[in-house]
This record gives sequence, C-alpha cells and structure tokens, in this order.
Amino acid sequence: MKKSYLKYLSSLLLFGSNGIVASYILLNSHEIVFLRTFIGSIFLLCLFLLSKQKLQAFVNKKDAIYLIASGISTGISWLFLYQAYTEIGVSLATLACYCGPIIVILLSPLIFNERLNIYKISGFIIVFTGMIFVNGSELSQTGISFGLVCGILSAVTYSLMVIFAKKVKTINGLEYSFIQLISSFLIVAIFLGLKQGFYIPKLTENIFPVLFLGVINTGIGCYLYFSSIKELPAGTVAICGYLEPLSALFFSAIFLNERLSFIQIIGAIFIIGGAIISELSKYLKEKKFESEIEDSTQLSSNE
Repeated sequence: MKKSYLKYLSSLLLFGSNGIVASYILLNSHEIVFLRTFIGSIFLLCLFLLSKQKLQAFVNKKDAIYLIASGISTGISWLFLYQAYTEIGVSLATLACYCGPIIVILLSPLIFNERLNIYKISGFIIVFTGMIFVNGSELSQTGISFGLVCGILSAVTYSLMVIFAKKVKTINGLEYSFIQLISSFLIVAIFLGLKQGFYIPKLTENIFPVLFLGVINTGIGCYLYFSSIKELPAGTVAICGYLEPLSALFFSAIFLNERLSFIQIIGAIFIIGGAIISELSKYLKEKKFESEIEDSTQLSSNE
C-alpha cells in the first residue's frame, strides 16, 4: 500500500508540472499535445511489449468502447488545456480545468444514479464562488476571454473522460493507460492534420523538454497513475488527486513567476477546498464501510 501511495503521489506531482515543462517548448499548443501523446504512446507500447502481456481489452467490446471514448476525451481536454496555458497562464488554466470533477458530481444522479447530498451541493456552491473570485476581475474588464473558454471546455471534456472511465470495469493497469493514450494521440493527430496538415513538428530546439514531457510526465506519469489507483481506496484517490492543481500553482509561482492576487488565492482555496468537500461523502462512506467490516470480523473471531 505504501508503494502504491508513493507511485500515485509521484504521478500527481509529474502531472502538476506539465504546464511548466510545456512553457519551455517553442511550439504551438496543438503541436505540444501531439508530441506528448505520440512519445508517451510509444513509451507505453514498449513497456506493454516488454511485459509480454496479452491484449485482453477487446474481449469486452463495451468496455473497450468506453475506454477509447475516455482516451478521445482526454486528448480533446489536453488540446483545450494547453491552449488555455498559452492564453491565460498555467495557474488560471489549471484551476478552470479542475472544475471538471464538480461537473461529474452534478451529472452523477443522471448517469450513475447517485444521490446529491449536502457535501456535494456545498462543494458545488463553494467551487462556483471560487471561480467567480479567480476570474471576476478579468470578466469585468474584458468579458469572457478565449483562454477562459478553453479552460472551461477543458473541464467539460475532462468530466467526459472521468464519466467514460468510470464505466470501464474489466480493463486496468498498463493495458488501460496504453489504450487510453493511443486513443488520445489518434484524435490529436487527426485534429492537427486537419488544421495544419499532416507532419511531424520540428524538435531541433525542443528535444529535451519534449522528451521529458512525453516520456517522464506522460509515459511514466500515466503508468504510475493507473498502476496505483486500483490498489488505493477510491475516496483517498479522489481527495489526494487535488495535489495536482496545488502543485501546478506552486510550480508556476516558482518557475514562471505567475502570481495570483489575494482574491484569486482565496478563489483557488475555494475551488480546491470545495472539490474536496464534495468528495468527502464518498471518503466517509468508504471509511464507515471498512470499519463495519473490521467490527464484523472482530466479532466473528471473538465468537
């Protein structure tokens, strides 16, 4: 379990540094996402071949379709997110994207037949308030900017990724991350080809940060993430997951000198705190269930 926690937290820190690494790549946002998914896919393909596992994903066609849909949603979300990095900076783009989990929670009664409780409703209100604090001054001055729209669309497509991923029951680990990333790459490649023509972006001045983003942040990051979450409690995964946006804010302040105003810092606390509160009901329910199992086990052993 300790090893799984270490792998999971390491993956979140890697993901949190994505915007920092991308800022050192002298390519447009679409080309960066293309190279990220391309290199990451090749890396995971090599890992999969070296592991000598058999491809089992397409035995259950329904799960395979959901997984591919999740990968496509991931690719589109990254296209919007990296464009938002360029337009409004890493800090604000990350905060906008991390409204995605709240969208999932609001849709969960319709899609997963889950009830909205006081934690989820309170979380939504707090996150919405946080978004007003973070973007209020920009909205009052310039209205809804293209960068903010990209950030919001990144959150929407992120929520689709989560919804499709939650419907996958029989695929996990390396096979899961490999298929999802390949699907992301294909949709990004199609988009880039239609928009700018089919070509491989030049790597002459960008080779190190591109390889770092593709191999370390994407390939190794996805492997650490998907190989660890199946070993950890779902509530813990959801709550600890907010280390990613926190680390992104921290890294962008240190390496990119991005500074949030006082009111934006309050908004950031609201967004992340509200999202954690909305996940708290799952965590408490999970802990209660574990406690009941321990009590029943202890009772039967005493008998």
